[in-house]
Amino acid sequence: MINLHGLILADRSSRDLRELVMCRTSSSLPFAGRYRLIDFALSNLQNAGVRDVGVIMQRDYQSLLDHIGSGKEWDMSRKRGGLRLLPPFGSNGEYEGIVDALENVRGYIEDIKQDYVALMRGSLAASIDLGDVMYRHVHSGADVTAVCTSGAPEGVHHRFLLDGDGFVKEILLRRSGPGEGVATLEVYVMSKEMLLKIIDSCDTALYHKFHRDGLGGLIARGGKIGVYMHDAYYANIMSVDGYYRASMDMLDRAKRRELFPEDRPVRTKGRSDVSTYYGDQAVSKNSLVADGCIIEGYVENCVVFRGVRVGAGAVLKNCIIMQDTVIEAGVQLNYVISDKDVVISAGETLAGAPQLPLVLPKGSRV
Repeated sequence: MINLHGLILADRSSRDLRELVMCRTSSSLPFAGRYRLIDFALSNLQNAGVRDVGVIMQRDYQSLLDHIGSGKEWDMSRKRGGLRLLPPFGSNGEYEGIVDALENVRGYIEDIKQDYVALMRGSLAASIDLGDVMYRHVHSGADVTAVCTSGAPEGVHHRFLLDGDGFVKEILLRRSGPGEGVATLEVYVMSKEMLLKIIDSCDTALYHKFHRDGLGGLIARGGKIGVYMHDAYYANIMSVDGYYRASMDMLDRAKRRELFPEDRPVRTKGRSDVSTYYGDQAVSKNSLVADGCIIEGYVENCVVFRGVRVGAGAVLKNCIIMQDTVIEAGVQLNYVISDKDVVISAGETLAGAPQLPLVLPKGSRV
């Protein structure tokens, strides 16, 4: 078993996700027909041989608890170790930053049996070979290894400028769009001892910012931050528009293969559904349709989750329809994101726009 422990940050949700995170954290946001975003972090760890994982939570985590359960799907259901869900112990439930969240579970971190820790966000959709990251880290002499991309993640992010030896010499905080250096995907491998030192150095100075104070302080003290480049597809989902675009990316076979490689499968909570039924007049074009659906209408350029019903004469184009939604006969939908358990009455017409899709909140009736 690899000498690595997983710490997943599922404590925050971007406000720009609006209705999609009214009743859940962004880490439990449904994605690609049958998955949740946290499935990627859990599967990356599982595929690397990691079996001990802590999930740091903050608020609105009931959906996350329901999905993860005991961790059985990721082979993390153990009598000792395994998957541990870490709610905000003894705090008011509001973390000022990553360091605050880590400090709140310091006792858990101190009890970690492994020598190394992989710290990552639960809302990043990416297939990362953490075994290779770990190998590179151990042999590089770096104090911290950051997984980065040459592109620009959605929204505000941090960028690293590198020196001639490939180590980080400067951190450019809160940038947007392309720019100098490489962008961090906020996946880090370091020793447990180093993580505790970063927490202590910030706590002593009453700092809360992991990148500015923790990693920046490490560089100022002469520490080394190495970089591991991730060149495959990723989606750092921070807004409704970003969620829509990432979902539509899954209709592209090449991008789908990069996110779901055969040698590193993405696992999720099981659900026993029969195969999807298509009626005599049903049409499905360029769409992802999960099991357990009943399709009697027209579906084009859509992502359809499990248990969805599309009535006769209904026309869906460029839509994301989440689990157990009922779309009655004659409905017309274009650029719509329907959350779980929505009912759209017969004959309704709803439309958004490519840059501003219409979002129907969970359980709503239209």
